[in-house]
Amino acid sequence: MHTFVRLFPCLLTLLFLLSIHDGSLAQPGPGYWQQAVDYQMEIDMNVETNRYQGHQVLTYTNNSPDTLHRVFYHLFFNAFQPNSMMDKRSRTIADPDPRIGDKIAGYDETEIGYQKIAWLKQNGTEVDFTIDGTIMEVHLAEPIAPGEEVEFEMEYEAQVPLQTRRSGRDNAEGVRYSMSQWYPKIAAYDEDGWHPNPYVGREFYAPFGDFDITIHIDRNYVLGAGAYLQNPQEVGYGYEEPGTEVERPDGDKLTWHFTASDVHDVMWAADPDYTHTTYQVPDGPLLRFFYQTDPVAENAEDENQEQLLDNWERLPEVTSNAFEFMNGNYGAYPYDEYAVIQGGDGGMEYTMGTLITGNRSFGSLVGVTVHELIHAWYEGVVANNETKDQWIDEGFTVYLSSLTMNELFNDGQGDPMVGRHQGYFRMVDAGMEEPMHIHADHYERNAAYGLASYTKGAMFLHQLGYVIGDDVLKRGLNRFYDEWQFKHPDGREFLRIMERESDMVLDWYYEYWIETTKTIDYGITAVQGGEESATDITLERAGLMPMPVDLEVELNDGTVHHYYIPLRIMWGQKENENPDINRTVADDWRWVFPEYDLQIEVPVDEIARIEIDPTRRMADVNRDNNTWTGEAEE
Repeated sequence: MHTFVRLFPCLLTLLFLLSIHDGSLAQPGPGYWQQAVDYQMEIDMNVETNRYQGHQVLTYTNNSPDTLHRVFYHLFFNAFQPNSMMDKRSRTIADPDPRIGDKIAGYDETEIGYQKIAWLKQNGTEVDFTIDGTIMEVHLAEPIAPGEEVEFEMEYEAQVPLQTRRSGRDNAEGVRYSMSQWYPKIAAYDEDGWHPNPYVGREFYAPFGDFDITIHIDRNYVLGAGAYLQNPQEVGYGYEEPGTEVERPDGDKLTWHFTASDVHDVMWAADPDYTHTTYQVPDGPLLRFFYQTDPVAENAEDENQEQLLDNWERLPEVTSNAFEFMNGNYGAYPYDEYAVIQGGDGGMEYTMGTLITGNRSFGSLVGVTVHELIHAWYEGVVANNETKDQWIDEGFTVYLSSLTMNELFNDGQGDPMVGRHQGYFRMVDAGMEEPMHIHADHYERNAAYGLASYTKGAMFLHQLGYVIGDDVLKRGLNRFYDEWQFKHPDGREFLRIMERESDMVLDWYYEYWIETTKTIDYGITAVQGGEESATDITLERAGLMPMPVDLEVELNDGTVHHYYIPLRIMWGQKENENPDINRTVADDWRWVFPEYDLQIEVPVDEIARIEIDPTRRMADVNRDNNTWTGEAEE
């Protein structure tokens, strides 16, 4: 298990107050704490009824300075019932997720999902509990004091729903079981208190810990999991070492024993038709792939079956290349294995593996795999609270997925992020944008959530590279991953890292981009000859969000000169990103001034072009006024 801080309560409280709330810190202070969990779980699956009996023992350590008078569990499968919050939300939101739509409302008793708790004990004493939808409130027999370790034991019955959202049975491609969010899971408790968020369809947040999982299932099923198999010689199916004899026990079922440490979740999947292959990443994890050899999906009817299988056979090498790129550039993946498993309803990330639909073109199969594996760095290892800072997980993954795919297929040429700005511009034009700091479940539209989390989250980094420089951004991303892995940071802690790396004040950038929907619009309003062969350039800030300005001046002879205008509120400036191009640092632009006058020592008739932000990393909503050309002026 990851080593968590355990301090005497009074000292812990004092250090917590002195350090955690000191925003100047860029990494956890001496009073940092987080809760710890240790799960031991055993389930017995009935593949005829799609139900299983479960027994769970959870050792929970209260590392907080608070006495806990109650605890909460998530019962995620309860979402897949008519008139659940997920069902109602999907039938009332303006743009429902088509994977849900009104499906849940029509489920019968054999198609719904549920987790029914038979009994629950705290340190051997049976306790009462209240269940409301996907949340169970436990009425403790005794409060849990700071530093105290308590054991919760329960028995429960669960039914796997039809494949609906992430989890379920018999998905569109015929995979029998996609088992994510499949066990009663204790909610997260941090400095903001409990996070018993109902499962409406969005993101997750949970404490790190250890998992020991035993699954009894019919012997013809092959299992893949985001965990390490402990009994490969008993199950076989490609898990055993080459040349090792498999000795399967007698009986109708096989027992699969998995463990994982320093993770906050474990998913698994099972199907009789899985092919299991492996691929070793150089100086990295062992990759495991689970896919069907006889695709049965409706969307595969018009596809070449051999081509679909060939895509899966080609996937391991490309996936390994993606791991090498990430390991070499953005921090090492810390686990020994990663599983890519056909299942689910699209693509969904888990700490040591992913569930993806598999009947795709090769480009789509690689794209979804790369996206989900990069989640392992952020959803898995950094593990911020996705319900309130989902843009870290999703946005950072989109940004680095773009760079990784560009490296794999375009040798790193060009800027793959520039084209992604168009989706943002369309949403701004439609007036449908919402701020990025809204709780993930509370966006008015799914499209607004997607824009804020994926697109603007990625643009946050891309545009930050414009503000502080791409090299500094990369250093900061590495430092963030190194200092905050396994610690649940938030957006402000990422900001502190970037301020230290850049030696700039960046709170203005965070506040405008994350907490508002104000837009950027800079323009060139006048270019005219000045005194003594100089040129006077007038710039305008037409948008409400201030930014530094990179101005490129190209002369008629092809010579290029850069002028850099920092913002006064940055209290710093970025390094010259193009050492081969002469750069002049101009006076700071004070953001309350809508106009800025710049004089350059070049006659106006020698200038061919003047352009604001030629790299297009700045999300300027109107680039029509960003460029002036000498020919146009004449």
